[in-house]
Amino acid sequence: MNSPVVLVTEDDAPVRNLIVTTLKTHEYRYLTANNGAEAVMMASSHNPDVLFLDLGLPDMDGIDVIRQIRSWSNMPIIVISARSDDADKIEALDAGADDYLTKPFSVEELLARLRVTIRRLALISADKGADRSVYANGKLTIDFSAGVACLDGEELKLTSMEYKLLCLLARNTGKVLTHTYITQSIWGRSWDNDVASLRVFMTTLRKKIEPRPDSPKYIQTHIGIGYRMLKVD
Repeated sequence: MNSPVVLVTEDDAPVRNLIVTTLKTHEYRYLTANNGAEAVMMASSHNPDVLFLDLGLPDMDGIDVIRQIRSWSNMPIIVISARSDDADKIEALDAGADDYLTKPFSVEELLARLRVTIRRLALISADKGADRSVYANGKLTIDFSAGVACLDGEELKLTSMEYKLLCLLARNTGKVLTHTYITQSIWGRSWDNDVASLRVFMTTLRKKIEPRPDSPKYIQTHIGIGYRMLKVD
């Protein structure tokens, strides 16, 4: 099986060379783009599997690149940026990015984020091929057609809201979902009170699915940003 193709969009030559060398060393195929317009063009013409995207591009902001690509493609987008403020991360994730890695970064973390994304792609592909209505992640299963979630074979007694949250996270395993995305998906709006309510529901949900709620195994918190359903072996 051919390795995934990664489109690297980075105008800083030393950083771009580091990423490309890392990909080449680990036998990933890659393409490169030096600016936003080139990234959009290559994404549409070459259909890469994953996009690595810097936000500070010379011709346009990376957020605009994300929005343009999201208008026609669901390819995973991993932002690699020096912008470290939570507001920048939230804006990128809300625009459609799947993950956010802050510069300077370690090669090991870069590869780990890529592996997680590729595994999620494989899961999505398998689900489409088998047309499955049952989600399985470690000891957690969700039968979407029956509306039932189980942990280690035992049915979970979830409220309607807890079940909606669990399904939303499960359908986006490996992807950081911002508070805004979750509250808009669940309530159709995003107010401060909704975020406070979300934290309460997440706490009660964790008590029901996590073996140790104080050390979550399934749902990871990204402080000030949102939550991610982790893939559990």
